[in-house]
Amino acid sequence: MRKISLISIVMLIVSIPTFAGGILTNTNQHPTFLRMLSRGATTEIDGAWTNPAGLAFLPNNGFHVALSIQSAFQTRNIDASCEALGLNKYYEGKASAPVIPSLFAAYKKGDWTISGFLGITGGGGKASFDDGLSMFDAMVIGGLASMKIPGNAYSLNSYMDGKQYIYSVQLGLTYKINEWLSAFAGGRMNYFTGGYQGALKASSAVDLPMTPGVMLPTGTELIGIDLDCSQTGWGFTPVIGVDAQLGKLNIGIKYDFKTSLNIENDTKVNSLRMVGQPESALEEYKHGVNTPNDVPAMLSVAAAYKFLPVLRASVEYHFYDDKNAGMAGGKQKYLTKGTNEYLAGIEWDAVKRLTLSCGIQFTDYGLSDNYQSDTSFSCDSHSIGLGAKLALSERSNLNMGYMWTNYKDYTKQSQNYNGLKGVNGTNVYSRTNKVFGLSIDYRF
Repeated sequence: MRKISLISIVMLIVSIPTFAGGILTNTNQHPTFLRMLSRGATTEIDGAWTNPAGLAFLPNNGFHVALSIQSAFQTRNIDASCEALGLNKYYEGKASAPVIPSLFAAYKKGDWTISGFLGITGGGGKASFDDGLSMFDAMVIGGLASMKIPGNAYSLNSYMDGKQYIYSVQLGLTYKINEWLSAFAGGRMNYFTGGYQGALKASSAVDLPMTPGVMLPTGTELIGIDLDCSQTGWGFTPVIGVDAQLGKLNIGIKYDFKTSLNIENDTKVNSLRMVGQPESALEEYKHGVNTPNDVPAMLSVAAAYKFLPVLRASVEYHFYDDKNAGMAGGKQKYLTKGTNEYLAGIEWDAVKRLTLSCGIQFTDYGLSDNYQSDTSFSCDSHSIGLGAKLALSERSNLNMGYMWTNYKDYTKQSQNYNGLKGVNGTNVYSRTNKVFGLSIDYRF
């Protein structure tokens, strides 16, 4: 039983690389997205990310730039309950990215526009579970119980910190085919950087008799895990798009191809210990090991309509092909489908220099119990955004936006709780998310 418990703990740790992000591609690169949410048919500078083909319809030749700064704060919580283990605990994880910069640039001359984008396009920032995770506690409790060690005979402490970012640089060229149609082709270089630090220690709280004549004194480590591993990787994303202006209607379509991305371990500490066994290491986190972390292909289709000179609205659809993007441990095979997003937004020029806007987004994942885990879980959601654009001059605008997300709790009931055969338990996964952003857009 000791060996089985040890292997179970190792297998659960394998999913940690996705823990900071889950299924996440950051579409909120500019505050115009936060304040309106549907920007896939824009012909403004933020289109360098959301609709680069639409940049052919920028109103002026010359340089157009934008600098965006956003702050995002999330919680990722687990309400764990397992009567057989005496486990009834609420685990709160906090994830934050206080500074998320993005830079947009375009140069238009006649029918040609060259554009570029620099930003953080994926990852969940930094996340911390200061009280550990239910899966660790459950496996240790179960493992020590199999060794006939009662729950009041040991103390258990654990924590887990993780981070995950994908930095991207995109360049491309837009050509205006005729008065109403344009096309874009380009590519994006992605650099992944992430890692995690974690520790778990179960120690005897009393003197423990193990075998006749052998006594473990109080304070003896029974199970110990220490991890300190950084990961990096590179990947390239081809991007294409078209834009059609049909009177008051504008249609934007963009397709990001799948990014094949493997991340490589740079491991400083990798120690797994259990009383009575020699020290070992976690195989998946040995120095130099590679793990798949693909960015899924993504299709965006949007339509914007100008009802009045001062009133505009937009609707949009996103599809992320998550099932065909490689994940650590092949987790993508447990998804029932790719991710579908439905977005809508409206903006109104309230006065000459002030535009007000709002929007909504619905996100539907193909989740399943086998996909969800303490270290990598997602929840279906809807987001609401609002904000404003202030024209500072004929050449510059200030955008500000705020978006919050309401997640639907996901309840996972298991008859083999965290790998413990025949043990019933329940985890309720929940999340919160709030993002605020400001940008300065300038035309030279």
